[in-house]
Amino acid sequence: MPIIQSREVTAAARLDNVRYAIRDLACVADEVIAQGHKVLPLNVGDPLNFDFQTPPHIIEAAYKAMRDGKNGYAPSPGIPEALEAIRGEAARKGITTVRDVFVTSGVSETVDLCISALVNPGEDILTPRPDYPLYSAVLCKLGIALNAYDLNEDDAWQPELADIERKLTPRTRAIVLINPNNPTGSLCSREMLEKIADLARRHNLVVFSDEIYDKLILPDSNGDATTPHIAFAAVAPDVPCITFGGMSKNYLVPGWRIGWGIVSGDAAAIKPYTEGIHRLLRARLCANHPEQYAIKPALEGPQDHLVEVKRKLRSRRDLTQKWCESTPRVSCVAPRGAFYAFPKIDIPESDEVFVKELIRQKHVMVVHGSGFGQKPGTQHFRIVFLPDEKTLTRAYAGIADFIHNRYPTK
Repeated sequence: MPIIQSREVTAAARLDNVRYAIRDLACVADEVIAQGHKVLPLNVGDPLNFDFQTPPHIIEAAYKAMRDGKNGYAPSPGIPEALEAIRGEAARKGITTVRDVFVTSGVSETVDLCISALVNPGEDILTPRPDYPLYSAVLCKLGIALNAYDLNEDDAWQPELADIERKLTPRTRAIVLINPNNPTGSLCSREMLEKIADLARRHNLVVFSDEIYDKLILPDSNGDATTPHIAFAAVAPDVPCITFGGMSKNYLVPGWRIGWGIVSGDAAAIKPYTEGIHRLLRARLCANHPEQYAIKPALEGPQDHLVEVKRKLRSRRDLTQKWCESTPRVSCVAPRGAFYAFPKIDIPESDEVFVKELIRQKHVMVVHGSGFGQKPGTQHFRIVFLPDEKTLTRAYAGIADFIHNRYPTK
């Protein structure tokens, strides 16, 4: 008789803290959908789920590459045309000390590669709180302890420098900036970038500057002025930095999984680390090949679509902000970039219970703030304000009614 293995095969213990709240809520939504209800999705930042379209010339570039037979492996760092275009984009961002560029399968892979190539067991990196959950997932996968610094909600979600100083240890290797920020929609000021640069110099830190939303900057909510996005590497050309960018959000192709890293800083200081990144790039073969031929047309071609994208986002941001300001128990720092709002809620239960019951009772799907590692003792939820105004108005009416009925004011 053959031997049948009956022992349970368990997952690695280091995965116990890996969570991805944005998609983990799908099981609750599936329950509601199975009951015959339609769920209003304000949880996933995919513009193509709504009334946004990929620029045709970008699609044509990838299609042409496929027709021309560019369907085999690409060079591990990326095709020459793409690398040249990314260097040009770095120059437009004011980055003057570019040492290397490379193409990845989305910024998710950029994050994974760059952290994996840097951090040894027992070391750590500083990540913002709240943050995009990919960072904590990668660290958990590597068995690296989380070391989160707070963003200050009372200061437009700027990094809290005093908390960063408290969290620094001799084993800290890097600090992560997400600018514009997901989930808060905040922008780092030049003054803040300069202070973080000084801190990085004093403590020999690498800076990971996640700037995937850098072209989606919205006018200030109280006027027509737009605070410009400032690249960290432009402010601190000497500091070892990897600037993360990609096509997913700015060019409306999240499913193509095309991202990149721009390495800058002192050449001698960054060289050994860059060589480590390239070892990992070679080990995973290459990023998607034909889609790389769209990078140059995207970065150097017409940018007209951004005008319409930002017009829609501004209108939807303003609608979102007005709702937050007029709804009891809700307050919100006005988003300045990307397409997220992160309202604070004053409720007597957890924000995870709040969002799950909201799905079940009002069929509106948002993400709980605790899913982004928010500061303990606070409660928030993230809104993706990509849907059209009619859909948002209907969703916000449902949330307001839910709050009114579940948490009646005295």
